[in-house]
Amino acid sequence: MKTTVTTFRDAKQNKEKISMLTAYDYSTAKLIDAAGVNSILVGDSLGMVCLGYPDTLSVTMEDMIHHTKAVSRGAENALVIADMPFMSYQTSVYDAVVNAGRLVKEGGAQAVKLEGGLEVCDQIRAIVNASIPVCAHLGLTPQSVNAFGGYKVQGKEEGPAKKLLEEAKGVEAAGAFAVVFECVPEALAAYISEEISIPVIGIGAGRGCDGQVLVYQDMLGLFSDFTPKFAKVYKELGKEMKEAFASYADEVKNAKFPEEKHTFKMDEGIIEKIKKQELS
Repeated sequence: MKTTVTTFRDAKQNKEKISMLTAYDYSTAKLIDAAGVNSILVGDSLGMVCLGYPDTLSVTMEDMIHHTKAVSRGAENALVIADMPFMSYQTSVYDAVVNAGRLVKEGGAQAVKLEGGLEVCDQIRAIVNASIPVCAHLGLTPQSVNAFGGYKVQGKEEGPAKKLLEEAKGVEAAGAFAVVFECVPEALAAYISEEISIPVIGIGAGRGCDGQVLVYQDMLGLFSDFTPKFAKVYKELGKEMKEAFASYADEVKNAKFPEEKHTFKMDEGIIEKIKKQELS
């Protein structure tokens, strides 16, 4: 059955965990969907894992729409959530609504995700009023990496922890149907999850969250630049892929591929006729 924002709400009420993975293309989305994962996030992480940027800041609306289109074609049951890229919503409430609408209308997303707390509640409220579901994102918000001075755990001290609770309640009041907590101490994420009615989806936020999300390249060992502490590697597919690529290159070089079973046949008499015609 199709996962919706109502599914998220019911899962929270019934204490059922929610699974979410990133995807950026049709084939991967189909596999994730067929595996029964509840939601697919078309994250602006595509800037790093797909496009080779050093961070997410260079990702454009066109990038997000392009990849969201592909994912939405492959996801039959999973809820597709698309990230709003840097500066697509911070500039004004109007820009936020217009760009959220583009991700739904042009990209085929069923919901959007944006980073920030109290400072973006007006944007969240306006997008929700436009009938577009919004997932918030608190804690380590990668689009604010320069303001944070790097990728650091958020909420470890009393002041920041209280602020995170306040912001979680703020995005809930603004109408967000869920919130992602990234790189937040486990005890704090668990406490806030109990204090708000919307699901908390953790990425590096521990076991007390209502669900979890990972970048699929991290869980499959496909992104070798770095592996976050919070990412569990379920399969070393990156290593297997490199071995397969090397075997292919070697077989081509040594004329071992293609074999006869990989080729197509024809009446060789035709070749002889063509040769005779060329000579005449």
